[in-house]
Amino acid sequence: MSKQQLKREIGFFTALTTVIGTVIGSGVFFKPTALYGITGTASLGLLAWLIGGILTICAGLTAAELSAAIPETGGMMAYLKHTYGGLTAFLLGWAQTVIYFPANIAAIAIIFGTQAVSLFGLNANEHNFMIIAIAIVTATFLTLMNFLGAKVAGGIQSISTICKLIPLALIIIFGLLHKANVTVQLFPIEVGPGKSFISSLGSGLLATMFAYDGWILVGNIAGELKNPKRDLPKAIILGLSIVMVVYILINVAFLMVMSATAIAGTNTPASQVATILFGAMGGKLITIGILISVFGTINGYTMTGMRIPYAMAIENKLPFSKWFAKLSTSSRIPYNSGIFILCVSIIMMTIGGFNTLTDMLVFVIWIFYTMTFIAVFILRKKQPELVRPYKVPLYPFIPFLSIIGGAFIVFNTLFTQPFLALAGIGLTAIGLPIYFYKINSTMDFNTD
Repeated sequence: MSKQQLKREIGFFTALTTVIGTVIGSGVFFKPTALYGITGTASLGLLAWLIGGILTICAGLTAAELSAAIPETGGMMAYLKHTYGGLTAFLLGWAQTVIYFPANIAAIAIIFGTQAVSLFGLNANEHNFMIIAIAIVTATFLTLMNFLGAKVAGGIQSISTICKLIPLALIIIFGLLHKANVTVQLFPIEVGPGKSFISSLGSGLLATMFAYDGWILVGNIAGELKNPKRDLPKAIILGLSIVMVVYILINVAFLMVMSATAIAGTNTPASQVATILFGAMGGKLITIGILISVFGTINGYTMTGMRIPYAMAIENKLPFSKWFAKLSTSSRIPYNSGIFILCVSIIMMTIGGFNTLTDMLVFVIWIFYTMTFIAVFILRKKQPELVRPYKVPLYPFIPFLSIIGGAFIVFNTLFTQPFLALAGIGLTAIGLPIYFYKINSTMDFNTD
């Protein structure tokens, strides 16, 4: 569909709520454990949340220019194909199919299992098998629910979106008012004993970027905004600023109740804080709210994830494309693609923990994010005549800052977590022979 055919009927408030609802997920409840374990102090941890928020705002403003100029199905795949060609777009789709969506589902399902075990008073560290079993059952159940149709999946998403705001609000309000023998020192910014400032900040930033992930989707509505030039940057700046403030506030609330060291020592920081604030029964109620939120996040990635291999298959870009492209008779859902995503997710659940999986998916996706930022410069030079309903403000400063931030995340991971980075690169590179085989194949999928 061309951008002239899209109905421009979305106003500012809808765009704003889309931004906030897309970004806030499960990471805000659970990433503090890894973050304060990496940084060792409250001050450096909060700095990582702040820098992550600023970088996310710059990234959203930059990518939105491409979203407005190329409002095509596929989002970032369309931008990369337009700029770099089919190979880069294919590798992104491949990485999303075998790493990004399965790793997201696996990581968040593990968190769901961890939270469920803790709800029943069990020690998460001693019940790893039970956590994985719950994660597998949950991911399988949600995949089956999605097979019933988009209406069912959308209903789950709507309920969970409302539920995730309740524990956030309660923890922030009561946490900030809580009086405990915990000192929150913001300045001077210090690093934990025996840690390097730069590597700790870099690894901490990698942890926060999982919580901020989802911002790339906010520009997908650019072609349907009534006034994209005015409303899109306002929605991005205000929406992501609100997300950043919420993230910082809830972390300050955590730190008003527990020390950075104590938070680093628990797999369920939000539940621990809720129990201290509201007692055992109140803590369990907050935990149930968090579980519903996490449940919805898994559903969101399941719902969108199965569409990626399907979209590639209908263009005959995957092995066994006919199989991936099959739709269920009644609900018209790409069930085989959903089964594949689920199977890869289950494999990942058994071999990687939450933080390992999220760090790998953030590393891989930020390679493509950075290429998207660079594409803004390339297309400004090569296609100055391209219609741009919205242009990134303060060009070239904001896109350049996005590139610097993205490059820092990528190269810092390469140096600080080389095996994880190489695993991500290796899984992505497996797509290369598949791509060249498919483009050289004489099989005509469309006439078969």
